[in-house]
Amino acid sequence: MKIIETERLILRTWSDEDAKAYFDINQDPKVVEFLPHKLTMQQVKDFISAMNDQYKKNNYTLFAAELKETKELIGFIGLGYTDWQAAFTPCTEIAWRLSSLHWGKGYATEGAKAALNYGFYRCGLKEIVSFTVPMNKRSIRVMEKIGMQHDGAGDFAHPKLPPDHKLSKHVLYRIKSNLITEKPHNKS
Repeated sequence: MKIIETERLILRTWSDEDAKAYFDINQDPKVVEFLPHKLTMQQVKDFISAMNDQYKKNNYTLFAAELKETKELIGFIGLGYTDWQAAFTPCTEIAWRLSSLHWGKGYATEGAKAALNYGFYRCGLKEIVSFTVPMNKRSIRVMEKIGMQHDGAGDFAHPKLPPDHKLSKHVLYRIKSNLITEKPHNKS
């Protein structure tokens, strides 16, 4: 089901038919560079089910992102509920993971701006966070382009990774609803 439409993207709920394309995206070494591991097909199917359940519960999720022109699934962009143990949780996180074939075209920024508007205007959220490893300069650049600010005091060791893991250290970015001035042009 289409939830958000931008100039070039459709952000929608997931279907079982998305599994193969999303699995392939998660086998690309560039895509998983800052993730602990590649996803198995079972993990992909579990993710799709969990994201659709999250949408039913919260009215937001990490939406399947497809190109409007071709209907190709290029990854996800959206909002996820996070409640694992950290100083800033529970929270709503904005996140994206796109096929490396579609990097550098502005899709992550375009979709993330729309997802922020959706979260603040449609879901009534007051704050949205994002986080990644410090080496992930591409994602940090998107966070900054969409108006998020680094919260250095909030940087943390990811609780789902051992403290000495190379991906444990994360930087935290935040944005509050009162900082968004662009009215949504989402279609639902």
